[in-house]
Amino acid sequence: MLNAAAWARVLPFALFMGLLALRGAIPADNAWGLDPRWLYALNLVAVGGALAWFWKQYGEFSSQNLPTLKEAAASVALGLAVFGLWIVLDAPWMQLGEATASFVPVLPDGRLDWPLIVVRWLGAALLVPVMEELFWRSFLMRWIANPRFESVDPREAGLKALVLSTFLFMLAHTLWLAAIVAGLVYGLLYQRTGKLGCAVIAHAVTNGVLGIWVTASGHWEFW
Repeated sequence: MLNAAAWARVLPFALFMGLLALRGAIPADNAWGLDPRWLYALNLVAVGGALAWFWKQYGEFSSQNLPTLKEAAASVALGLAVFGLWIVLDAPWMQLGEATASFVPVLPDGRLDWPLIVVRWLGAALLVPVMEELFWRSFLMRWIANPRFESVDPREAGLKALVLSTFLFMLAHTLWLAAIVAGLVYGLLYQRTGKLGCAVIAHAVTNGVLGIWVTASGHWEFW
């Protein structure tokens, strides 16, 4: 049975996954004339609203748990390294099927749809890192170590929790090998520093730079 602290970390993630499934289920040529890509904007409202509602319960982001300048710099460097690996670990055998909700922000005449790009980038670079790290690392990794996860010091969560949470993180991504690398890096950052903010920074850098690269290169399959 999940307690209030667990729900505060699970619900934003569940909302995000639900909206992702809804976006993937609506065909582009639907009868309502709805552009399913714009459902991504609901994440900013629904998931962002849920995070704001529960924010006071996230002790991981209290002032005493903020990364030092050295830790933040290391997190940025690791986030960049994960980005570099993410875009090369894309061979066919490194993929689990295809994305269920593709996102190509291009207008019918071939021009970039900048409002869509901005919405997607804000969600990927600012919203997703906080939401996912609260769920995958702060909740799930510590919960695997002990169902009373709030009492678990991430530095003592152990290898089993790191491996299992990373495996489940992998299942939620198409590029499974890249996801393993990312999950291990973010999880180890949390375990080594004891600060979720380090994992969030690395994750945000990875996603933010990936979004810029995707937009510049047109490799929309990474979005």
